[in-house]
Amino acid sequence: MSDVRHFPLPSQAFQPYAGQPAERAALCRLLGPADSQTMGAGLAYFDGCSIEWTVLYDELIVVLEGRFRLRLADRVIEAAPGDVIWVPEHTPLAYEGERARVFYALYPVDWQAPDA
Repeated sequence: MSDVRHFPLPSQAFQPYAGQPAERAALCRLLGPADSQTMGAGLAYFDGCSIEWTVLYDELIVVLEGRFRLRLADRVIEAAPGDVIWVPEHTPLAYEGERARVFYALYPVDWQAPDA
């Protein structure tokens, strides 16, 4: 098991996400399988894009800035800073937003593993 980790703001490196330019969609992965055997976590940014995905894990999303939208098959969740959304495994969705920065946590961390 890893030791306690601190992620100072200047060390949080965002990478383009889902083939979008970084100014539209970006991820900063904070915890992954190399850090924890159970959970993953990171930050994400969405601005004027729609990223379709079916989550292969349970996910908790906390909106930090901007307006975040989670588009589901039967509804759209509009979320503001301070709002929290829980998404169960196997949910088809689209991540959207206007200058939306979110924190996410997911379980299991090894969802990409063959037997996960």
